[in-house]
Amino acid sequence: MPSLPAPDASGIYTFPDDLIAAHRTWQDELSARQGTAPLLTVTAPHSGARYVIEQRRPAGRPVVVLEPHHDDFALSASGLFLARPRPLMVITVFSRSTSVHPALEAAYPDVEAVSALRAREGSEALRPFAARQMLLGHEDAAKPYRAYAPRRLGTITEELRTLVDEHPDAELLAPAGVTRHPDHLLVHEAARRLGCRWFFEDLAFWPTYALSGCDQHLFRTRTGSSLRPQLSDITNVLLDKLTLLYLHGSQMNPPAKMYRPLRHAWTIAADLLDPPPGIPEYAERFHHLETP
Repeated sequence: MPSLPAPDASGIYTFPDDLIAAHRTWQDELSARQGTAPLLTVTAPHSGARYVIEQRRPAGRPVVVLEPHHDDFALSASGLFLARPRPLMVITVFSRSTSVHPALEAAYPDVEAVSALRAREGSEALRPFAARQMLLGHEDAAKPYRAYAPRRLGTITEELRTLVDEHPDAELLAPAGVTRHPDHLLVHEAARRLGCRWFFEDLAFWPTYALSGCDQHLFRTRTGSSLRPQLSDITNVLLDKLTLLYLHGSQMNPPAKMYRPLRHAWTIAADLLDPPPGIPEYAERFHHLETP
């Protein structure tokens, strides 16, 4: 894998371009391995661009992932499972949407067009994991955002319970609700009611990326000390994670903006005092529910 850029020093100005250049080099290296490695060609549904990624071989205890929207798993938790693949079932709760980048609204003018595009994006991004996907079919929250209705929480919780109960041996993974997006908060609460104890730091809400002091304060207020953070090193799979982000082009446009979640991954890995030698350069943050 090519050396990865760091978004500090001169990288303050060059990191997005350097990251894209590193990804192109990585694609060339993978393409040269055709026939000698289990490689998969994936296609971005919006742009038609094709990428090469290694096909993962899942092993171990299965995981059921609850993601609010089609890109949440890719943005927030895919690095862990690229590095350590496990059998996956991904349940996308709010799979009907009108949300695309403003530059694409003319091409995808209504809920049917947007939902179909985002479903193709989600499906393509899950292929390298050999993951199964279930679409729950709910429509995502519309702006201006308001708190979710308790009745809707109850309905979705019971729908999820039916699906989760079909996988009694699986571990449950859901959003931590760091972002204030009502869909994320609803899925987090539903997961808690289903006994979930493992949560990914959700980064998909564009205006904040879970970085603002306000969001972090509200997150700590909601959760207190009940959630224990844990880092997962994704340095060696960072460029494969970027490949997955390219597949979600309806949300991440222009491509240079994809550096934001990866910049956050660098911040997570660096957010330690006096790190020992060999500290991961990039990481994802998860949260575990402490036993009372």
